[in-house]
Amino acid sequence: MAKQKNQAPYRKIVKKISLYILLIVVTLFMIGPFLWLLSTALKSGGENIFQYPPKLLPEEPTFKNFGTVMEVFPFWRYLFNSAVVAVLTVVLNVLFCSLAAYPLARMNFKGKNIIFVLIIATMMIPFQLLMIPVYIISLKLGLQNTYLGMVLPHVTTAFGVFLMRQAFMTVPKSLDESARMDGANSFQIWLRVLMPLVKPAMVTLTIFTFVSAWGDFLWPLIIVNDNDMYTLPLGLNMLSGTFTSDWRLIAAGAIISMIPIITIFLLLQRFFIGGAMKGAIKG
Repeated sequence: MAKQKNQAPYRKIVKKISLYILLIVVTLFMIGPFLWLLSTALKSGGENIFQYPPKLLPEEPTFKNFGTVMEVFPFWRYLFNSAVVAVLTVVLNVLFCSLAAYPLARMNFKGKNIIFVLIIATMMIPFQLLMIPVYIISLKLGLQNTYLGMVLPHVTTAFGVFLMRQAFMTVPKSLDESARMDGANSFQIWLRVLMPLVKPAMVTLTIFTFVSAWGDFLWPLIIVNDNDMYTLPLGLNMLSGTFTSDWRLIAAGAIISMIPIITIFLLLQRFFIGGAMKGAIKG
């Protein structure tokens, strides 16, 4: 018996070490492509990026590729377009998803659950299936080569409605009743009572929406044919030629385009886990 008690601490230590080793392996597996991309962006023109065996560390690291990629195409224009599209998409998505989620979470009306199920069911429909009708509608509305044309198809998502509904349901309904006793209407309760209490969920939705809007390639490619309206993903695609491609410049452009996403996540990460967990607490 005493021998088993003495072995228990060692088993815990071995288990903990094994867990850390597993986490390190998974981490390296996840960040491996990013490290290889960064390595390619830092390699000089004299290094063969396709050599075998591959070398992760550049022989002569250089930041010249980052400066070159900003010169060979209108980088700042594309960056501005991406920023406008991403910010508008985030603001409108959070606004409309929270407005749609409020009655589904706080009001009682006939068919509420059916409506919610139908909204969730739309998550099973791929956007590629809706592109043609959405494109025709956008053309008839005169939204081609406009920021609204790139933004409007993504201003409301079933995931956003679901996330905000789950967050609203974690707030006690007694707060609504107290606010109504003070003379607040439904809109004031949504804006002044509920929204400040679900900031983690809002931040979570903001991060997901920003990442999706910033990296969106397919829809801008369809709705935009003016080079001045290109976003960064479309602009980076121009660096890939028909016969030759400078992968160092492509890697440098990809690294630069990832900086805003990493920055947003680092600034809002303390809210992210809390907001993600709230969506799974109460159904």
